[in-house]
Amino acid sequence: MSKSEDPQLATPEEPQAATPEEPQAATPEPEIVQEESDKNLGLNKALDTYRKLIEKNVTNPTEPLTDKEQANLENRIKEIEEREVVEKIEEHEPVEIPCEKGKVTIGPPTLTRFEKARIMGARALQLSLGAPPFIEIPKDARISLDISMEELEKKVIPITIRRVLPNGDFQNIPIDYFL
Repeated sequence: MSKSEDPQLATPEEPQAATPEEPQAATPEPEIVQEESDKNLGLNKALDTYRKLIEKNVTNPTEPLTDKEQANLENRIKEIEEREVVEKIEEHEPVEIPCEKGKVTIGPPTLTRFEKARIMGARALQLSLGAPPFIEIPKDARISLDISMEELEKKVIPITIRRVLPNGDFQNIPIDYFL
């Protein structure tokens, strides 16, 4: 067997150029994005759903809408399309809303369960790290959370709750103002 006949001993051939039959890696064409259609995509979906609900919600679902009902539906949809969508007002500077006469103007007049949990958790952590309690420690208190609950009930924790409105305005409310 000669060197040219043995495939293992043969010299490697140079790679051949791609033939026209072999597909070349195609570079993807950049898609043209239409901003207007993307911007109104959610609105269009909502309007289509609204139209379907109104058409099915007629007193008799087997009959189609009358011309008058169809005209009213189209007028309502046109009104919705023409509304101005305000996403964010850049001009507004957040302002503190003062507490007048001990009155809470943002949110309920009592602490929410989330505010209570946050206050008690933070105070229990402080107590467990060695902070002095603001009240006489109750005999039935076993853990720092029991002491923090008692302090919250007596409103002796010096803490202020900040409630914020969606536009950024806020109110700082001392714990004494809550019912």
